[in-house]
Formats: sequence, C-alpha cells, structure tokens
Amino acid sequence: MTDLRPFIAGLPKAELHVHHVGSASPRIVAELAARHPDSKVPTDPEALADYFTFTDFAHFIDVYLSVVDLVRTPEDVRLLTFEVARDMARQNIRYAELTVTPYSSTSRGIDERAFMAAIEDARKAAEAEFGTILRWCFDIPGEAGLVSAEETARLATTDALRPEGLVSFGLGGPEIGVPRPQFKPYFDRARAAGLRSVPHAGETTGPQTVWDAIHELGAERIGHGTTSVQDPALLAHLAEHRIALEVCPTSNIATRAVATLDEHPIRRMVEAGVLVTVNSDDPPMFGTDLNNEYAVAARLLGLDERGVAALAKNAVEASFLDAPGKAGIVAEIDAYTDGWLAR
Repeated sequence: MTDLRPFIAGLPKAELHVHHVGSASPRIVAELAARHPDSKVPTDPEALADYFTFTDFAHFIDVYLSVVDLVRTPEDVRLLTFEVARDMARQNIRYAELTVTPYSSTSRGIDERAFMAAIEDARKAAEAEFGTILRWCFDIPGEAGLVSAEETARLATTDALRPEGLVSFGLGGPEIGVPRPQFKPYFDRARAAGLRSVPHAGETTGPQTVWDAIHELGAERIGHGTTSVQDPALLAHLAEHRIALEVCPTSNIATRAVATLDEHPIRRMVEAGVLVTVNSDDPPMFGTDLNNEYAVAARLLGLDERGVAALAKNAVEASFLDAPGKAGIVAEIDAYTDGWLAR
C-alpha cells in the first residue's frame, strides 16, 4: 500500500476533537512542571512517555488531572494555548475547535476574566503568526459534577465573560457513573445562547449514552461515539441526521476503550453512512498527532489520497466554521490533492 504519510503531512486539515491541556507537548508539560515543582509530573520530557502510559480510562483521568494542575496562572494558560497552536500549524491544521475546560482553571484560583483574556490573546496571536484559526468548545468536566456544570454554563453564557472565539458547549470526563441527562438544563442554557452541542458519549459506555446525548443534550456532533456500532438504529439515525462522530483511534486504544486498532469500529461507522471525522484527542499523552491519526484511519479504511482528502473534508463539513471559511479550506484541500496527484 502506498505510504500516505508525506501526502497527509502537507494536507490542509481541520480538527474538531482535541483538548486544550491534553495537547500540551512534552516540552511544554516539562516546562510547566518545572514552574510548579510541587507537582508529581516529571520535569524530564523523556520521562513523560512512561508517565503517559495508561492502565485504563480511570488512570488516564488521574494523569490528565495532574497535568491540568500545572496550569495555575494566566501566563501558563497563554503559553499553553499559543504553543498548542504552533504544533497545529506544523501539521497544516487550518482550523481547530479546541476543547477548553475553564472550570479546571477557575476552580484552582485563576481569575475568570484573566483566563478569558489569556486564551483570546493566544488565539489572535496564533492566527496572526501561524494562520491557524482557533475556536473554543467550553466543556463540563463530568467528574466534577453539577457544580462544574453550573460554573461552565455561567462562563459560557455571560456576555461580559464569554470569549469571542467560543462556538460550542461540551461534556467530557468519565461516562461511567456520570449520566448525560442530568446536564440537560446546562446544555439548554448554552444552546439558547447560540452555542452548539458537542458532548462526549459512547466512549466507555454503550449506545444508550449516545441516544441520551442526542435526545437530552441536543448533540450536533458526538465525541467518540465508539459504541454506536452496537446499535444499527443509532447508526442509521446518526447517518440520516448528519450527526458527526469525532473519532479518535489511538486515544481509544490508549485508554483501553477499544482493545486493538484492528478491532476499531471506524470502518463500520463509515459503511453505515455516518459522517466520520478523525481527531487526536490528547495527542502528546497518547504519543500521536493528527497526521498520525489520518495515517491510521487510512490504513483501517483502505483509503488512497482522494479518500484521505474526503476524510479531511468531512471535518470541515462538520465544523462550526462559517460558510466562506469552510469553502476556503475545501478549495485548499482540492488544490493540494490535485497538485499532489499531478506530480
């Protein structure tokens, strides 16, 4: 099979499921750990590979939260955000909806206005310097309960606080023991304020969690949705209503949500006609990046260059970018692919 990695590396792309803190490179995590030496996170970038080896999803959450605890000042927030954009630009990511968990910062004492100013300053600087457009999804950390839901909804819907780049409202963290319906009032508020609904569902629990996300939270995209393939009626509903799945293959293996890549259900999703997008989730923690995720998906789906380009256009279609922005990235994808194949 043709090695598609060189093609993928230059392909203009959009990413829809990638976490703010979870995107911190080993270099940035080590720098933040050195700033805050009371943390248990290693300050040696090479030691982070072992630290980021997870036994199960619960262990992943524990490690993730230890990295969250490194982001303690507005300066930390700004550094992290700008450097994430730099790493995205290196991969030719033109547009990304970055999942941000403001509660994790405000509950640790970062002033809410300073937090918003830090991410917005980094967003504007990154677009000016790298050309990468960032937008925000504010998500509820499910493990923190309804207190965090109330705070996240307040930050997302208060006009004096809501950042210009905010486009959507999500729900992350563990699914087991965290039923989706309890978050309906907060999603109702966010949707009434014009935000789009993008909860995680069906990653470590069954298809009913995805149904709950659709019916109770008004989900327009589903984070992961891995177990949707267990319910043919759900797959048909997702396909009919163009509710995209934000698929993160390497993440699912790293957290043990799926046993092996060869068992990953992405092919069954595509065969059912579901709008599938490929994403990296928490890339440095899982030893991956978006380019690698496209290479993995290409192998699992048996794609050639045109097929990979179509997958890239799925992410653009499912994004919340405006119509002219979408058209511009699609034109870039087509021009790049035509030029590559004409060589």
